[in-house]
Amino acid sequence: QVQVVESGGGLAQTGGSLRLSCTVSGLTFDDYSVAWFRQVPGKEREGVSAISSGGGKTYYLDSVKGRFTISRDNAKNTLYLQMNSLKPEDTATYYCAAGRLLLYTLWRRRASYTYWGQGTQVTVSS
Repeated sequence: QVQVVESGGGLAQTGGSLRLSCTVSGLTFDDYSVAWFRQVPGKEREGVSAISSGGGKTYYLDSVKGRFTISRDNAKNTLYLQMNSLKPEDTATYYCAAGRLLLYTLWRRRASYTYWGQGTQVTVSS
C-alpha cells in the first residue's frame, strides 16, 4: 500500500521561510517523478514544482521561481520544498504527488500523478 505523507507546513510571516517534506512508502521511489501542488478553497489545484525521478530536472510555477527549491533524497524516499521569501499569496494547502510522467511538459497536470498525500497547510501572514 502506497502512503504519501506531507509535513512541515505552518504559519510564517511575509518574507519568511518554511520547508515542506514528503515521505513516500510502498513504491520504488526513484522510479517516480514527484511534485508539489497547492490549492486554496474555491480554486483549482495548481502545480507548484516537480522533479524528475533521478533529480536531474526540476520545474517551477513562474510565480515561485527564484523563491522555492524542490529537491529529493531517494535514499530516504523523501521529497522537499524549501520555500523562501514567502508571500501571502503562497497561502494554501500543499500536496505531494508521485507519478510516472511520460512527458515533462505535463508536469502541472493533476492526471499525471497517481499517488497523493493529504496535504499540509501553509499560511503566510502579511
